Amino acid sequence: MLSIVIPALDEEKCLPSLLKSIKNSLAERIGLVEIIVADANSKDRTVEIAKNQNCKVVKGGLPSKGRNEGTKIVRGDLILFLDADTILPENFFEKEQKEFEERDLDVASFCLEPQSKNKLQKFLFNVFYNLPILILERELAHASQAILVKKALHQKIGGFDEAIKFAEDHTYVRKAKEFGKFGILKTVKVLSSLRRFEKDGWIRTYLKYLLAEIYMIIFGDIKKNIFQYKFNHYK
Repeated sequence: MLSIVIPALDEEKCLPSLLKSIKNSLAERIGLVEIIVADANSKDRTVEIAKNQNCKVVKGGLPSKGRNEGTKIVRGDLILFLDADTILPENFFEKEQKEFEERDLDVASFCLEPQSKNKLQKFLFNVFYNLPILILERELAHASQAILVKKALHQKIGGFDEAIKFAEDHTYVRKAKEFGKFGILKTVKVLSSLRRFEKDGWIRTYLKYLLAEIYMIIFGDIKKNIFQYKFNHYK
């Protein structure tokens, strides 16, 4: 069984699209997957939507907290962490699990594609995110918005570090890489929302992530809120 864990806060607009894409991609394998939504005290219809779609709901918090709480009740040997504003393409599960098994991976992440038909935006994602993480795949692991990991490895490293304020997903896969085989899956991409770029600006958002990368290389994990991260401020 595959267990999907989704941390969420006031995601009534995005969550339905993600859940629909999961079910569309699963087809006849729907019974082999469980979906867990870790809710951080949403004030909208997030919990209602999750329950109506037969998701399990647990009390969450910030993303690391939510992911850790969700994994406490997972039944699957594989865990897929997804951000609530992502969308999965058709045949996602067939492609990702096949490549994951063929490459004998223990933890993996994905290239991203914007939820847009704009060619320039797709180009920017490829140049400023996908290409760098593929080049650095062996030397410096990266992950954003989607992580596939074996449950045993997740437990071995103690889950996500809840003290980290920003880029906790990068830290997670880098720690996991010390105990298992990491890879970027190349046969399928995860569709990424543009709301953070539209809200904060493309240049500002990119510079924030670039500076975070530099900070982590020099100083280590980001445990101070120097980047002013807010969980879901995309109203």
